Amino acid sequence: MENQELIKQVTERAQQWLTPAYDAETQAEVKRMLDNPDKTELIECFYRDLEFGTGGLRGIMGAGTNRMNIYVVGAATQGFANYLKKNFKDKEQISVAIGYDCRNNSDLFAKKSADIFSANGIKVYLFDDMRPTPEMSFAIRHLGCQAGINITASHNPREYNGYKAYWEDGAQVLAPHDKGIIDEVGKVKVQDIKFEGNPDLIQIIGADIDKIYWDQVHTICIDPDVIKRQKDLSIVYTPLHGTGMNGIPQSLKLWGFENVHCVPEQMVKSGDFPTVVSPNPENAEALTLAIKLAKEIDADIVMASDPDADRVGMACKNDKGEWVLVNGNQTCLLFLYYIITNRKKLGKMVGNEFVVKTIVTTEVIRQIAEKNNIEMRDCYTGFKWIAREIRLSEGVKQYIGGGEESYGFLAEDFVRDKDAVSACALLAEICAWAKDNGKTLYEVLMDIYLEYGFSKEYTVNVVKPGKSGAEEIQQMMVNLRENSPKELAGSKVTIVKDYKTLKQTDAEGNVTDIEMPDTSNVLQFYTEDNTKVSVRPSGTEPKIKFYMEVKGTLKSAADYVEADEAAAKKIEAVRASLGI
Repeated sequence: MENQELIKQVTERAQQWLTPAYDAETQAEVKRMLDNPDKTELIECFYRDLEFGTGGLRGIMGAGTNRMNIYVVGAATQGFANYLKKNFKDKEQISVAIGYDCRNNSDLFAKKSADIFSANGIKVYLFDDMRPTPEMSFAIRHLGCQAGINITASHNPREYNGYKAYWEDGAQVLAPHDKGIIDEVGKVKVQDIKFEGNPDLIQIIGADIDKIYWDQVHTICIDPDVIKRQKDLSIVYTPLHGTGMNGIPQSLKLWGFENVHCVPEQMVKSGDFPTVVSPNPENAEALTLAIKLAKEIDADIVMASDPDADRVGMACKNDKGEWVLVNGNQTCLLFLYYIITNRKKLGKMVGNEFVVKTIVTTEVIRQIAEKNNIEMRDCYTGFKWIAREIRLSEGVKQYIGGGEESYGFLAEDFVRDKDAVSACALLAEICAWAKDNGKTLYEVLMDIYLEYGFSKEYTVNVVKPGKSGAEEIQQMMVNLRENSPKELAGSKVTIVKDYKTLKQTDAEGNVTDIEMPDTSNVLQFYTEDNTKVSVRPSGTEPKIKFYMEVKGTLKSAADYVEADEAAAKKIEAVRASLGI
């Protein structure tokens, strides 16, 4: 499309926001963009509607159809309300739970959504302040709601916000409801949004749900005796200015840990995240203050949750006493190794247990599960797919844990989204168990690699913002499909899996079906030397992600650094093969 034609289109769309349907502040912001000779900002804000995808909304805050604001959030909520009324038309009183995080405008978007749902005759349970995402998921099931929303952009930078849609099972919506809601949202015009709420249908919740949720989280403790012996375990925790401060320190105390040190500068609620570049526990920079405190007090473990407290990052001391970050794959390994090993040791296995991982998460988990005769299931990225596996086996098989490489883990089935509240408490228990056995978490990780095999995982995020970026990402996937690599780092590609077509092709050209519940825009390449590369566009950020896993040899814990360096070189060779 010619640039002048695009400018004409976005100008026409923007001018529709200069009507009385929009507030004066919004109109002034739009007018400023229209008057600016540089049309870049106008294009970015109006070239499309911010997509209400299968997980909801996520975008930069501001005026415009491609931004997070009360009108875009309002349309999403009105469409969601319309779908609920159609789907539950025989129910006397439909109800929803609403949660939100610390971000700028999160409470505003939550309250506007509460007004809209209530104006449509739907009862609303609205949290009185920010709460962890998993507690909102729990509240949906506990209160018998038909749906829920959570206002959060997870770990995204401060300029973002988001809107996650949940169904009555406490999980983010899946088919057919995801597409049904999207269709309804697409029909909504600004004049259709019922902004005038009904206070009689809005019930404020808070401390009453907190206590029940924390008590439930405590039930997943595997070995209370080890916690009693190691109650003085020195823990450093940071919520990174987010919702974790309303739950994680309290949960750790309930489990019996008495020596918890919160990073004071980051126990301040703020959507500006003033002490970090980005509030992402995956990033080493975000843990700087926590590790500084850990060094000062000689702590045993460092933990950080993201702003909506559904993901946890961690650090521990290596064999030289240096603080090192433990990545998402390694954290997932530690969780599942501990859960399986100690449930077996304490006689808590009954034989019908299963664990879940996502297709981009380390294959070492498969080795742990197979060696311990535990069923392991693979699913797509996103905890809604792990929640689906829990739902499918409810009352038949026992879910005991599931996770993904992006620092999310769920150890229980009464929540249906990743849960940093329970994950932090369970991590502390694992650390206590290690210490009780004269080991550090680092040494436990070495034990896992020595018993089940060493691998190194690395993710490359290729960021492509804006309209042109989205088109580039789309073309990169097309190119990879049409010209799949024949080798990676000198090793022949033996299997290509395309989850968009649900077909698997081997090196001889034989094609077989892949059994998955739905299609997904994901490609995977497997090589002769067991390298695995997964490629997918992010569903929440303007980036395409390359997940790489390479195998290595580890003969002893002392060889770890050497093995890790060799694996890192192999990853660089894989990157060169892919041109990234």
